[in-house]
Parts: sequence; structure tokens; C-alpha cells
Amino acid sequence: MKSVRCLLALAGLAGLASPALALERLDAPLKVFQFPADQIPRIDGNADDWAMVPDSYAIGTDQLRADNNADRHPDPQSLKGTVKVGWVKGLNRLYFLYQAYDNYWDFGVPSLHNDTFELIVDGDASGGPLIAEDRVGSEISKILPRWDAWFAFQGTQAQNYHIFTPHENKDWCMAWSAGQWVKELPYANHAQSYNFRPGEAGNYTLEFWITPFDYAGAEGPPRAVESKLFENKIIGLAWVVIDYDNASSTSNNGFWNLTGNHTVYGNASQLVAFKLMPLEPQFVKKLDARWSFKIVDMDRRLVAFKDESVGNFTSWKWDFGDQTTSTEQNPIHAFKNPGNYVVTLYVDGPDGPSHFTRVWDVTLK
Repeated sequence: MKSVRCLLALAGLAGLASPALALERLDAPLKVFQFPADQIPRIDGNADDWAMVPDSYAIGTDQLRADNNADRHPDPQSLKGTVKVGWVKGLNRLYFLYQAYDNYWDFGVPSLHNDTFELIVDGDASGGPLIAEDRVGSEISKILPRWDAWFAFQGTQAQNYHIFTPHENKDWCMAWSAGQWVKELPYANHAQSYNFRPGEAGNYTLEFWITPFDYAGAEGPPRAVESKLFENKIIGLAWVVIDYDNASSTSNNGFWNLTGNHTVYGNASQLVAFKLMPLEPQFVKKLDARWSFKIVDMDRRLVAFKDESVGNFTSWKWDFGDQTTSTEQNPIHAFKNPGNYVVTLYVDGPDGPSHFTRVWDVTLK
């Protein structure tokens, strides 16, 4: 396995992988809504929790395109829907709401043939192919068996979730990767709602969340590296809606995607730039004292404190719980004795005062 990874690394250096800078809309990224931590959406197939998300975050099927044809979009009489994407500060999860009307829902065959919402995500926007067929160049493929390539990197640095819509009597999705564990709890969750049968028209709701990974190998979670999500981060993201209207046919009648590139399903450099947005103003407290800390040197009991307060503040007072204080905004403090400390930050300004206490978070030996 190690020799395979070495070969693939050399292949990347040789230019077989595309750069992440190829992301579409880098100059105007699409938006990922930040849910307040106390209003995380329930994954129950009910879209009520998403009512707070402004319409400006919704991406309609009218923005989807046929392969390499920017002028051809789904017929709204046949297929119409929207997607909203969300995140929560402090959690490495991406939340999705997909709502759609289809005049013929095709999901009665126990195979890959199924109306599908196919999601591709690259949490660190590193780009490059993510499936074996695209990554192995013509020279490397002569000496590297296909299945060695699959287990070495299929879906490791970007992930593809082939979600069946609806999924009935089959798994909710096919993770197109060597690490099938990425689609299971505690790394993903899903729920759906519908009231139609195969071949009928109707409305469909899918709620789910996934964990993006910078590395998600076949060996499983112990070596996995979650993508760190934070405000204003740019990630690579796109989806494909595959529409079937004939259960007896092996081909689909529509492959609609956010980029117009058919091969986006296997190449993260063809994804679209999305930006993890800050909280919308109506969810931000006008005054909120907050702070964090880091133990710089345990032996010297040296601790760095960082003000993270929200509001217009002009004065700061720290009570370190050891009978000492500081008026610096971001002080570094040396505690004389070991112990559990109660530390409080008092802030004040034109809009008023606020304070925040942590009890025994700062514990020193």
C-alpha cells in the first residue's frame, strides 16, 4: 500500500492532478448558511428548521446545467427544486436540504438506477481527481492495478455521495469511495419525506449532514482527518441531479449539474467555490463577552488569554481568580501556584457592559 501511495504522489508531482484554483466562482462564491448553535436543524425530513435560512442561500434547479451546455436547464414542468447548505461553528459538518418536485419518481429498481442527488465535497479545496479512473495516468496505469488505486485513494481527499432519492429498501447512498464508513453515524445522518410511489409525480424532501474529510482512507476512521470548518473558509462543493423516467431503461433522461462539467463527479478541481458565512446579523448578540485561553507553558503556569467578545467595547478587565487582575485586552498571565481557577472577563463600552466566567477551565499543576 505504501508503494502505491508513493507512485500516486509522483503522479501528482508530474502534473496528473489539477490545481484547486480551477474552482468555479472564486470571485463570487456561493454561500453556506451558519446556523446558530442553539438552532441546529433536526434531521427528521421536516424542513421547518430551515425556515430561518434566507432565500438568497437557495440554489434552484434552474441553475443546474446539462453537460457542457450552459444554456440547457431542467424543464420545471418535469423537475424543479432547491438546495440549501448550512454549517454550525464548532462542528465539522455540512447540512443539506434538498426539496424537489418530479413528474416521475424512479426508485423501484434495486440497483444504481434511481433518481439521484449526487454530492461532491472537497473540504480543504485541495482539488484534483478523487476516483481511480481519473487519477491514474496512462503511464502509471500500466504498472498500477485499478483496484490498488481504488483502495489507495478513491474518495480519500474529496468525497462523493451518490444519494438515492428516494431511497426505499436500499442504503441511503453509495459513497463512491474505498471508505464506506463516511456515510454512517457518527460521520453522517439523513432523513427523507415523500408520499408517492415509483412512477408517480410528487414532492420530495431530503435532509442530511455529512462530515468532509481532508483524508478518509479505506483503513477507516483511526487515520482519518476531518476538514476543519471556520468562518469565511472557501470549500469546493457541487452536486448532480440524475433524473430517470423509465424503470426499464438503463440510461437516464437528465444529468443536471452545478458546473456543466460531466466529470465533476470525479474531479474536485471542477467544483464550485462555496463560502462558510458568518451568522446573519439577526442572530448575533449585540453584547456578548467571550474569551478563550491557551496554556503556553505548564511548568511555568503561563497562560495566554484571548478576548473574543462581540460588541463595541473599549475597556477590559480580567480577574484571574488568584487575586490579580489585568486591563489588557489579550493578556499573558503567570500563575504562582497550582490550582483550579475561576477566571472572569469584564468588558464595557458605549453600548454597555458584559462579562463572562469560566469555572475551573484553567487548571494548572
